[in-house]
Amino acid sequence: MANIKSAKKRVLVAERNAMRNKSIKSEVKTAIKKVDAAIAAKDVEAAKAAYRAAVSVMDSAASKGVYHKKTVARKASRLQKAINGLA
Repeated sequence: MANIKSAKKRVLVAERNAMRNKSIKSEVKTAIKKVDAAIAAKDVEAAKAAYRAAVSVMDSAASKGVYHKKTVARKASRLQKAINGLA
């Protein structure tokens, strides 16, 4: 454990940020799973609606620095490509 006051603070801040990031990543994964489920059910309209929600969540995660913006773009592109394959 750290002895210096600033190092103790960094430990607390790192824990807080890790919990926040974990929560946001979990939210993104859930949104992606909803899109994948709609694609597996071959429901185009539900997939498109879930895709819009998922992209919104992913963009939010990117703006908070949890994901890199190109990672979000790649994930969104793959989801969109899968949806386009249904039609």
